[in-house]
Amino acid sequence: MKWVVIGAHLLRDDIDTPAEPIAAGDLFLSGLPIPDEQPLGDRDLLLRVARVRAALLDRATFIAVRYGFAINTHEEAAAKCSPHLARWRENLERHRLEVEMTLKVVAAERVEPPHRRDFTSGGDYLKALHAATKAVQVDPKFREDAERLLANGRWQHRDNQSLELAALVARESVEKVKYEAIALKERFPHVPFLLSGPWPLEVFGE
Repeated sequence: MKWVVIGAHLLRDDIDTPAEPIAAGDLFLSGLPIPDEQPLGDRDLLLRVARVRAALLDRATFIAVRYGFAINTHEEAAAKCSPHLARWRENLERHRLEVEMTLKVVAAERVEPPHRRDFTSGGDYLKALHAATKAVQVDPKFREDAERLLANGRWQHRDNQSLELAALVARESVEKVKYEAIALKERFPHVPFLLSGPWPLEVFGE
């Protein structure tokens, strides 16, 4: 038997079956028990973890753990997570009544990525690739309105053709934000974007 770790939680009662609570310091990790021979890349397992993740978020806000973190013993989980526990606890206490929402926007213009063959140094190529990603921009007026919709959000450059705005939203305000996103779409029909969530703490879980 092994466990796929799903998230870090403030309280033991935040975790319900089929996930199991795994003590880690004064926090708890949610672990989904699976057979040793179960491959982590199995599509059915991925879908199952997604369902469990959503059910856990319905119970309480938690910090998401990147998929693929599997353990063979409970002690192993606590040891691997120990450097993060104090920060996780602080974030969980601060954002207990909030969830993340994400607005992904297609860039106004696609920035052409550099070609590896144009560089003799791998380091120079990676710097150019990073600069190309950072050069991606969206309509300034849309950006301003998006920042009003998702106040105190963090913009992230994901690739050379899109940006992502992640923000914390009070649980009771999620439906209001979704409704206001429809109005945003009406004001900017030329800007393709997708609002998604609620999510557990990911960007704000660090």
